[in-house]
Amino acid sequence: MSVESAPAPLSRVGNSNDQARRHNLSTILTLLHHGGSQTRAGLTRATGLNRSTIAALVAELAELGLVYETQQTDPGTVGRPSPFVHLTDRMLAVAVNPDLDAVTIGLVGLGGRVHSRVRHETPAAPGVAETIDIVTREVDALRAGLDDDQRIVGVGLAVPGLVRTSDGVVTLAPHLLWNDEPLAEPVAARVGIPALAANDAQLGLLAESLFGAGRGVDDIVYLNGSTSGIGGSVLVAGRTLQGSRGYAGELGHTLVNSNGVTCFCGKTGCLETEVSVGRLLEVLGVDPVDGDEFDRMLGETVDDAVRAEIDRQLDVLGVALGNFVAIFNPSSIILGGFLGSLFAANPARLQEGIRRASFGTLGEQVTVERAQLRTRLLMVGAAELAFGPMLADPAGVLGP
Repeated sequence: MSVESAPAPLSRVGNSNDQARRHNLSTILTLLHHGGSQTRAGLTRATGLNRSTIAALVAELAELGLVYETQQTDPGTVGRPSPFVHLTDRMLAVAVNPDLDAVTIGLVGLGGRVHSRVRHETPAAPGVAETIDIVTREVDALRAGLDDDQRIVGVGLAVPGLVRTSDGVVTLAPHLLWNDEPLAEPVAARVGIPALAANDAQLGLLAESLFGAGRGVDDIVYLNGSTSGIGGSVLVAGRTLQGSRGYAGELGHTLVNSNGVTCFCGKTGCLETEVSVGRLLEVLGVDPVDGDEFDRMLGETVDDAVRAEIDRQLDVLGVALGNFVAIFNPSSIILGGFLGSLFAANPARLQEGIRRASFGTLGEQVTVERAQLRTRLLMVGAAELAFGPMLADPAGVLGP
């Protein structure tokens, strides 16, 4: 399976042996990052390289501060024990997700481990300058708390809008009122760390494909719901749909009600105007809350008005997802953000709605589930973007 995470290409400097070594370092680090600790023997089987080459590569990764080894203790092992290779916590990424009412920032380690996550609430949609200020303050605070041998290698920004990944310019984020706003380069200049930006839904799909419900699945429709609306991304035959300009997957702007309200995009009756966390919060009678708390409130409610709104939104979502099943024929639908909470409140209703709205029997053959990473989802996805250059060429990024 191939899910693009914008890694930097290997440098062309050096001879063919050097290029092969750096490629193999990348392969081993990526295997450990996505698959967890493994023995040297397991890495030998996975890569087809010989034992002495694996030993040398692991030693180099250890010198770079990326891995360490422990001795195998399984008494049932036949022959000489093969050491286990583990990732260290020394290399870290900062993950950023600006949204309509907050900027969430996390510190993430290799292997998708979220060390910390802070939600900086804002009185209104944060502007680009405000977002950069928040990121700068948080990075300074995170640096102050690091151990001497720890290092932040990159910043990944998951943005609810159209993002030109080549240079990190946000072409359009209507809920945030951002239009042709440079983001990645100004962040990098302020914090002194490389920064990359991409669409939040694409990064959510990336995270779930590597660490969550999408592992080993090649055909997925992914929808993420937040205060900024609904974003989507589609995986077909193991590759994300990009479109001619890289903006494919704006599924939140699918028409579901021609008599509905006007969307931020200027159209009427978009999916995200009918299936909305704002409407759910209104009927719950609460202000925006953290995702875990919202999940609990929606799942435990016994209020008839809240249950009715949950069912109404599930019915609309079922129609949209049924259309997506007919168009993309996925084997799996994954729902992140508040959509995961909505689905968990009445799974059978949504599954039946998809079945009714799908073409033929396609709706009966698709698996529907919520994102396994829950509130860590966009932190892990944004960190994957930030780790991309190091995963592609660990020696080139971390070496002297």
